Amino acid sequence: MTFHASPGAAVDHVVVLMLENRSFDHMLGLLYSDADNTSPSGQPFDGLSGDETNPDTNGAPVALRRIDGSGSEDYFMPGADPGEGFAATNLQLHATGAPGVDSTPAMNGFVTDFSSTLAWEAKEGTWNIVPGTAAGDILAIFTPAALPVLSGLAKGYAVSDRWFSSAPTETMPNRAFASAATSQGHMDDTTKSFTAPSIFGLLDQHGVSWSIFGYDAEPLTRLTFSDTTDAVESHFGQFADFKTAAAAGDLAAFSFLEPSWGATGNSQHPNYDVAKGEQLIYDVYEALRASPAWPTTLLVITYDEHGGCYDHVPPPSGAAAPDSTVGEFGFDFRRFGVRVPTVLVSPLIAPGTVLRPPASGPPFDHTSILSSLEVRFGLPALTLRDVAAPNFWSVVTEAVPRTDDPLAGVVVPASVGSTPAASRPSHLELVYAELAARLPVPGVPSGATVGVPHFESGAASARFAAERIRRWKATREEN
Repeated sequence: MTFHASPGAAVDHVVVLMLENRSFDHMLGLLYSDADNTSPSGQPFDGLSGDETNPDTNGAPVALRRIDGSGSEDYFMPGADPGEGFAATNLQLHATGAPGVDSTPAMNGFVTDFSSTLAWEAKEGTWNIVPGTAAGDILAIFTPAALPVLSGLAKGYAVSDRWFSSAPTETMPNRAFASAATSQGHMDDTTKSFTAPSIFGLLDQHGVSWSIFGYDAEPLTRLTFSDTTDAVESHFGQFADFKTAAAAGDLAAFSFLEPSWGATGNSQHPNYDVAKGEQLIYDVYEALRASPAWPTTLLVITYDEHGGCYDHVPPPSGAAAPDSTVGEFGFDFRRFGVRVPTVLVSPLIAPGTVLRPPASGPPFDHTSILSSLEVRFGLPALTLRDVAAPNFWSVVTEAVPRTDDPLAGVVVPASVGSTPAASRPSHLELVYAELAARLPVPGVPSGATVGVPHFESGAASARFAAERIRRWKATREEN
């Protein structure tokens, strides 16, 4: 293969798998702890020393705890669903809900915020907490041995220790940034859909192929943006369709993958089974590695936001606001969210790479995916955020695609327990059902929405959404 010097030109297929609600330290902070936080290539790695603490409600220091995967509850840590919205994130980072505009986060409020979260979740009685969960469990950190797939890919290819979520808040705003470089001023999951142009519509306009794959259902992302909801059916599929496309060497230029959203699924949302997410990551990697397209493919594994889990690196300020909009809670979008795990996988990446952006500019955030696609395919930017975002093409350094397999011999972990949340619909299942309920179908007046019923289980929620989408798609076909 001839090496291409222009940024990203050696890569024809970018695949993104975005999982749920885990911080960098929580998943990868111990990746190189046995090597003084230095990669085999000699690059520094901003991981944990092991001496980090956070004060409890009495001010006493709480130490980190290692998760080695041997306990029945290990893959369900931190044991409950931590706070993840704007207010909770401020408390975790600053130990105050109203930090100063220019204040540097002390990263010292994780235990106290989790303590208050556990208290109100237990009082409310509708949340599901692993028995014995304590506030200090928010400092529970996975060892590389407990996450052999994610850690093996991070060591075998590249990991970025300078990748932050786009906004210091929860899922839907950050997923909006990942696809549209803006959340249109929204800072919580109350807003579930966006009218801003997305990367998918932009690719369409320039004749560049794209696909979005749900895991076992129509993808949530399709229902999130106006220009994806209205796109033609050939852009969408499920994980089985992704594997078929990979096997045939028929991958789009850009593929976006979702996990399954249920409490028994593989999204890795706390307190769901992290081991199932390990299996998903492995399955994606194996599908790509066996593909004829593998020599020119780059996979990005990332997480939409930190989900309340501990990280020791203060999120920087100086983010480029997408536009002049002042967001909800008066937020100006000039602060990044918490650091999240991001691993880049390609036979064109050298092993042991630690990817960092240029020292003089902003860090990577989710809009770096967009800026990288824009550079590679000659596209204009969507907002001022992706104009400023560094692209990740410096990670491509190999002139000849590698043929080794860093996961050879790896055994994918399996948990021995189960989440206590299994009997209830998950938050994102309910988001999905609400978005499905908005789709126009016969019998509902034009422009109207139908109320979302109360669901006793995730299965009931999924059935409602699937039927609503089926009827909507049938109407589209008729028209």
